[in-house]
Amino acid sequence: MGSSSASPPPKWSMGLLSPMPSVVVCERAIVVARGRGTRAQDLEDSYISVGDDLVAVKSGWDEYGIAYGRPSSNITIRRLTGSSPFAGIAVGSETSGGVENAPAENGNLYKVGVGIHAKTNTGRGGFRRNLTFSDVYVETARKGIKISGDVGDHPDDKYDPNALPVVKGILIKDVWGTNVQQAGLIRGIQDAPFTVVCLSNVNLRGKLGPRQDPWWCSGVSGAAFEVSPSPCSELTCVPQSASCATYS
Repeated sequence: MGSSSASPPPKWSMGLLSPMPSVVVCERAIVVARGRGTRAQDLEDSYISVGDDLVAVKSGWDEYGIAYGRPSSNITIRRLTGSSPFAGIAVGSETSGGVENAPAENGNLYKVGVGIHAKTNTGRGGFRRNLTFSDVYVETARKGIKISGDVGDHPDDKYDPNALPVVKGILIKDVWGTNVQQAGLIRGIQDAPFTVVCLSNVNLRGKLGPRQDPWWCSGVSGAAFEVSPSPCSELTCVPQSASCATYS
């Protein structure tokens, strides 16, 4: 594969899916290599146990990812099993080239910091849209779901603080968990709120940590249907006779 011209190189994590570098899956083994783009990739039937995110979809870091301009798209993560002190399934935070059409389904996550984590930060730019997480089981986690706009550092002082990420269209459905300390945290960016975030058939149970609410949200708009414990008000301001399909 051709080598990337971006500098500095992107951060690495096990199961990294990014145009810089890309991932090829062969006979249930994960091979990480530098490539020209990550499109129409499948990661299937994998067991991973690492000290970082199990799988992280990325696409470049701040001004370097924006300049390179190669999104990660049409990536499917299916039947992932594993444990990690960080996230089970992650998108970001280095996604300055954009991420779209990235479904993750049929996951079994054990002893993780966060079950599902979509993350970004100011200075990232780029878009994150049409992300779907479905049929995921989480057992023992600090947080079941986290969508956050304040994660990750910057490669240098040349990044543009006005390059705000666009987060629009995240669907999380058929997710259940046990021994989850906090069901979810969604923290958008004040000048770039997250929109069209929808939860459907989500049940995350466990003993709350000290001084924690089941859900904590800000800077987000969306909907929630059949979610337990009851989600934050930012996601419940639509008719309950609707659904994620009609809402989006």
